[in-house]
Formats: sequence, structure tokens, C-alpha cells
Amino acid sequence: MMDEKLNFSYLFGSNAPYIEELYENYLNDPQSVDERWRNYFTDLAAQPGFVDRDVAHRPIQESFANLAKTRATAAISGALDESMLKKQVGVLRMISAYRIQGVGAAQLDPLKRMPPRNLDALDPKFHGLTDADMAVQFSVGEGDFSGKDKMTLSDIVSKLKQTYCGHIGVEYMYIANTDERRWIRNYFEGSLSTPNFNAEQKRYILKQITAAETMERYLHTKYVGQKRFSVEGGESSIAGLNYLIQNAGKDGVEEVIIGMAHRGRLNVLVNTLGKKPGDLFAEFEGRAAATLPSGDVKYHMGFSSDIATPNGPMHVTLAFNPSHLEIVNPVVQGSARAKQRRRGEEGYDQVLPVLIHGDSAFIGLGVNQATFNLSKTRGYTTGGTIHIVINNQIGFTTSDTRDVRSTVYCTDIAKMVEAPVFHVNGDDPEAVCFVVQAALDYRKQFGKDVVIDLVCFRKLGHNEGDDPTLTQPMMYKRVAQHPGTRALYAEKLVKEGVIKAEEAESYIQEYRAALDKGEHVEQTRLTDYASKHRVDWSKYQGQDWREKVESGLPAADIQRLADKFTAVPEGFALHNTAKRVLEARKAMAAGTQPIDWGMAETIAYASLVTNGTGVRISGEDSGRGTFSHRHAVLHDQKREKNDDGAYIPLRHMSEGQAPFIVIDSILNEEAVMAYEYGFACSAPDKLTIWEAQFGDFANGAQVVIDQFISSGETKWGRLCGLTTILPHGYDGQGPEHSSARLERWLQLCSEENMQIVMPSEASQMFHILRRQALRSYRKPLVIFMSKRLLRFKDSMSDLKDFTEGSTFRSVISDDAERDNSKVKRVILCAGQVYYDLVAGRAERNLTEEIAIVRVEQLYPFPYAEVQAELQKYPNANDIVWAQEEPRNQGAFHQLRHRIEKILGEQQKLSYAGRPASASPAVGYMSKHVAQLKQLVEDAMNLN
Repeated sequence: MMDEKLNFSYLFGSNAPYIEELYENYLNDPQSVDERWRNYFTDLAAQPGFVDRDVAHRPIQESFANLAKTRATAAISGALDESMLKKQVGVLRMISAYRIQGVGAAQLDPLKRMPPRNLDALDPKFHGLTDADMAVQFSVGEGDFSGKDKMTLSDIVSKLKQTYCGHIGVEYMYIANTDERRWIRNYFEGSLSTPNFNAEQKRYILKQITAAETMERYLHTKYVGQKRFSVEGGESSIAGLNYLIQNAGKDGVEEVIIGMAHRGRLNVLVNTLGKKPGDLFAEFEGRAAATLPSGDVKYHMGFSSDIATPNGPMHVTLAFNPSHLEIVNPVVQGSARAKQRRRGEEGYDQVLPVLIHGDSAFIGLGVNQATFNLSKTRGYTTGGTIHIVINNQIGFTTSDTRDVRSTVYCTDIAKMVEAPVFHVNGDDPEAVCFVVQAALDYRKQFGKDVVIDLVCFRKLGHNEGDDPTLTQPMMYKRVAQHPGTRALYAEKLVKEGVIKAEEAESYIQEYRAALDKGEHVEQTRLTDYASKHRVDWSKYQGQDWREKVESGLPAADIQRLADKFTAVPEGFALHNTAKRVLEARKAMAAGTQPIDWGMAETIAYASLVTNGTGVRISGEDSGRGTFSHRHAVLHDQKREKNDDGAYIPLRHMSEGQAPFIVIDSILNEEAVMAYEYGFACSAPDKLTIWEAQFGDFANGAQVVIDQFISSGETKWGRLCGLTTILPHGYDGQGPEHSSARLERWLQLCSEENMQIVMPSEASQMFHILRRQALRSYRKPLVIFMSKRLLRFKDSMSDLKDFTEGSTFRSVISDDAERDNSKVKRVILCAGQVYYDLVAGRAERNLTEEIAIVRVEQLYPFPYAEVQAELQKYPNANDIVWAQEEPRNQGAFHQLRHRIEKILGEQQKLSYAGRPASASPAVGYMSKHVAQLKQLVEDAMNLN
């Protein structure tokens, strides 16, 4: 039987993929493979010590080819008998078990609250091996333990423990790509997961940890009780982050963008980015200049600087962020993508996003799942992010993992994108720097996310005024007994002869003396360096929203642009609907057909990219448009491959044009909106658009709206020109697809922080998009776009409304011919309800008595323009605000005081609209129609 098995071709390397496929098939359905193979795999599984299907198939198959090489010159007593073959297979299974489960026995917890687990799969006996086999040499398969192919079992076990069960634990065997698994395996097995730093490097690491600890203790005694969210217990994170910045440049990185929460942020600001300690002290003492309207607490503030490194200046940015944990992560990704695009093809290599997480937040908050989901998609990838989890094993007062998560590790969320996870004991700063280098090398090699789980502890409470012993008495007994990472590492270096004990103490005194002066021990921040990729924001600052811009185009230009974006390659099979759309657009450009909303958008985008302004649109279904109105991406109906047959006309407008990017996003509003906010903040020269599938879907991104879009400028001084398109309008589709929650957006408006518009004509959409891009006013623009009007002929525009001399109108007059002195009532409204009101007025023959004025820009409110309209009607004392939304929603309550501010003495403001409602809209069509009739009646009833 053994001869028969050895005659199979399974031991030969060229057949390894075939064997792996066979074994995969066997695991899924034993009957699907040949009987001989089925018997072999069944015998293998029946052997004592066989672990399980996860351990068995992939790593063992990888080792079969190597095992074949040892047949002729076997080190196992000269003849390969069946018993020894089983032992050899047992060795390979044990090696696989360490690669998969070794992390469970790793010594990762500085507090040593629980001893490393004794896992059966890591015991040689579990694999049919005995003490008598310890001196026998076995093949290690494709392992790379210091370059040795054959070793004694004793050495194999020793090196496996050193590699996988020391202060570093590695998880990677779930990665499907064989090259990635081999690379990680060889990286850690080849080095035995053992750092090899020289004396100078070790002193540098000690100085970094000393700086981190000394600063925290200095602040603790100088500013007693003030919140700072200390990093004590996780000081190695500062050493690791600084090591990353100092070493990333050798692989071509020129810029690092960091996103992190409050824990350790002040330490990063000073000891990593080079913020002057004296400036930080001024913030603690309330002496810092109040240069912003609102400002924010010191542990939310961002910072950027240029840091001197052996490989040249490194621009480092710490993103501003709110207290909402992890929400800054997609913002950083978007910012990184914008900066990478600015650098061209080498952008991924030159700009590195780094995200620093807390353990509870990393596994707990869904925005991380969404950000990982973005990481490998075409429109959002940033070429890999390095994630560092400061795992202090507690979230505020909760440390019991039975309450914190349903996974083994807080980093298990990363496995969804097959990102490797390098766990490391925070009390071993050399190991921390070692895995940082591994992460840099992996990201450089594969362009993927990688996670470092830095297991440490939190010396104090959640903040400096919190007593953690109330809820964690056992944990904090161990914390109290812990001497501190700095002391442990200094003691280690003294024993190694790297430093003397007094040298370690001198580092502390030197750093404290510098803090007393408000200075750094060593200034690494460059003050006279300016990157060629830096954006000049000066022209965007101090701008007024009233700035006029010529947004119209010559008719000849519109025709020329349309000729380009209505053309498709020869032989391209258009869908009949798309064909009709393009034919209609040709007629619109020629002026023989009114221009609809899809055409208006397209002309705007085409004109911008042709003249050098890039356009980026992302959202669910943005390529076609949720309502099939855009058709920015055309699909060849005869296409046979996913990568062929899609044509984007706006990318073929002219030589040297700016990019036109349109992306069908992942289904997550929060992360994508945050991403586009970050992109827009770093690309003020582009028109960046996030589009909701339906306006109310923006609800899922409320944190982004509240914390970044509406208040980023007043808190942090961050300008952002993000455009948000929200389909909005009451069409009888029920509570979920009617309202974009206009009232919420208007409630957030103050200090001219945003622009809120509700256009009612196609040309208005064209002008507002061009205005947003062309003028130097960088504030968020929110467009409440009607779904119904996309194909409503009355809302389409003539060609002349797009040509030279035309512009966006914040208020549109009533152009009915009448004697204005006879008008008794002026109705103010916004959006599609205008057309219902006009129809209602016509039915009642009230054109002489009622004027209807459209307020297209709701914020900043156009006081002068509205007042000018009201003054046209000297005898109209009855002013009505009419809206589709319920009375407690929509614009009424937010605009009421603004309108009343400009009314004459005799004028009174009243309301016409749906009654107050807990729901945005009714779900019954009959009730919808009845409500619409009533609000029109209320608006027209002069009694």
C-alpha cells in the first residue's frame, strides 16, 4: 500500500496546485474525488493527532512538494517507511498548527492577567510525535527557519515557539493568496520574530519611550485633574509611530496621514509631529489665541509638519477629529486618495495612511467594517493602510471580552479583507518596531491593509478624573504593580551593556528640563521646507458667498462639448434607452429641444474637465443615476468581459483634459460621505460630489454631517467644497423616499458655514455646479434635487438659459404679466411644489391676485433678493411660505425668522403645507394626493 501511495504524483512540486484543488474538493464532497485519493485523504484524517480541516489542507499541501525532495536522501534512518512518513506528516501538521494557532499561546499581555493558553494542537504528541523523536531530523517543508531545510524536532519546536509564541503573534493563514502567505511566513520564520537592532537604534527607542512617559507624568503633575487622555501603559506606540515615520521614506514614502482618537493624541502632537510643548501648555492654561469662531478641545485638534528623516523630509499630518470614535478613518482615506492622485502613478507609494485605533472601538464600530470594505475597491483604494490598535484591553469601564466582542481578537474585523494581523506585547518596544517594519514592508510589497495589535494597558482611568478601580479592581492591582515599559526596557538595555543605569535617568532629566522651557530636547520639525505637492489655500480663504461668477457658456461651446459626449466608439452597441438619451441630447445642444436635468449636469461636467477642473462623483448607482437620468457610463450590450465594454464619454473630451471620475460606491453612506469629505478637503481645485441614492439615506451619515461638514470650519478652520446631492420631493413614495430632511440641514446652518439650494429648473443645476467649481468659495454645497422634475417638461430649460450672461439665480421672480399693484398675496416656496402651486393658481384664475416667488437658495439666505421681490408688490400684505413637507419639518421653522426680518409693517407671514407629522410622509397614495390638494388650497385661499 505504501508503494502505491509513493507512486502517486502527489509528492512532486509541479502537481501541488492539483493536489490542493483535489483536497479542497474532498473537504467539500468526498465523493467528488477519485477513490484512491479519497482513501488516502480519509486515512490521513484518521491518523492520531490530525488537527482539523482548517489546519490540514493548505499548509500541508504546500509541504508535499518539499517532502518529495527528501525521499531519495531521507534523513530518517535511510529508508522512508510508512511509520516515519506519518511522523513527517505529523511534523508538517504541527508546523501548520503553530502558523494558525500559535498566536493563542503568544505572550502578549504586559499585565499577565491570564497565562498563555496550552493548545493541544501545539503539542507534538497531538500529532503522533514522542520524546524519542526530539533528536530526529525532519524536513520543515517550505518553512524558512533561518534558512535550514532539515532540523531536529527539538529545534523545530523551539523555533516555532520563538517565532509564533513569544512577544509577537502572527495571524495570516486565512489569506488566500499563496505569495502573501509565503512572504509573511518567510519574514517571521526567517527572523524567528526576533528584532536585531544595534545599540544606537536601541538608545533611540528608549529615548522615544522616555519622552512619551515623561511628558505624561509632567502634564499629570502640572495640570492636575485636566483631561488629556494619557497614553501611559502604551508608550511603545509612540516609539513605533516615530520608527514608522523615520523608516517609511526608504521605500519612497514622502507623506504620512494619521487618523486617531483622543487617547495619546497630545503625546503624538508633541513627540511625533513636533508641536512645541509651550504651545500645548498655553492651551492647558487657556492662554492660546482664540483664532477660530468655535474652536475645539486640544485632544481633537489636528496638526501638520515636516519631519527630518534619514531619507529626506517627511510631511506628516494628524487629521482633526471629533469624539465620535473611528469616524475619522474614512476621512483620512479620502484625503490620502486625493493627495495620491495629485502625485500621479507613484501616489500610492508616496502617500501612506496610518490609522490608530482603540481596541473596543476597532471591533465595535461599523465604520471600520465599511472602511475595510473600501480598501480594495477601484474608486477608493489607497494602496494599503497601516492600522495600529492601541489595545489597552479596556473600553471606558468595560474590559471583560464576553461583553466587549463576539470574536477572539479585537482585530478579527480585519480578516474580512484578508489583512494580516501582527500582535505584539507593548512591553517589548523592540518587537513593536519590528512589526512596524514588517507592516511597512508588507504594504510596500502587496499594496494592502495590515494591522498591528499593540497589546498594552491603560495606567489611569478613561480620563484623568476617572477612578478605574471602581469597576476593574483586579486589573488595576496589576497595573499598580507594573513598573512601566520605560523602566523595563531601560533595565534590559543596562543588562545588555547598551547603556548604564545613570544614562537612562539622564534621558528623563534632559526631557523634563526641555519641558520646563517649553521646548524639545531635539527639534526634528523643519520650518523652512515646502513640498511641491502642497496646496495653496490662501486664495480660498476669506471669500464671500455673494461673489459673482460667469457660469454661462457660448452656445458654440455647448454644441462642441455635446458632439463629444454624445459620441461612442465605432461598433459600440448602445442600449436602446441610452441611445435615445444621446439622441435627445444632440437635439438639446442644437436648441431644438428643451434641456433636461441629466443634460444640464453633463454640460457642466464636460465644460469643467475640458477647462482643467477635475470632477469626482461617487454614490450608489452614480454612473447611471438612480433615476436613470445621468448615463455617465455607457455599457456595450455585446460585452463579454467585465473589464471591457464600459465607455465614459466625459473622459474623452479633449487632449490633456482634467480627470472625470464617476464611481458606483459601496452601500454605506457614512463611510463614503466621510471619504469624499476627506477627498474634498485635500483637493480644493476639484469638484467633488457625493450623491445619495435617496435623500433620506444621508441619515446613515449623520455623524459626518454634524461633526465634519457643518462644523469643521468653525471648530478647526477646515475649508471644504464637498457637494452633496440629495434627491428630495413628495411624490407619494412613502416615508422613506420623500424627504432628505431639509429641516435638519437648515438647523445646522450658521456663520455662513454651508450652502443649501433647492433648484427648480434644469439650468439652475448647471449653474450651481459650475459656480461651486469656478469661484474660490470653498464651503459645502447641499443640493436638494427633485426626482419628479428630472423628466418634467416645465422644469426643463431653453438653451439660452445656459449661454453667456446667464447665471445661478438665488431667487426666481414670478414672470406672469399683470399689474403688480393688484397682487394681494405673495407665495414664497422652494423646489418642485412650485409647479403644483402654479397649476393650482391657473385652475382658480388667481394670477392677478397671487404671485409665486421661488427661493432657490435657502442658506445663506438671500435677504436682499427676497426683499426686492416683495417690494414689487406694494399692496401684497399677505405673505405665505408654502412647502410640501409637514409643518414641523421642511424649511418653514428655520426660514420664518429670516423672512419676518424683511417684511414690511403691514405684512404678515403665514404657512401653507402639510400638517405636523411624526413621519416625513404618508404611505398611502390617496392620502398623499389629498394632502397635496389641501396645501395648494390653503396657499390659494385668499380668505
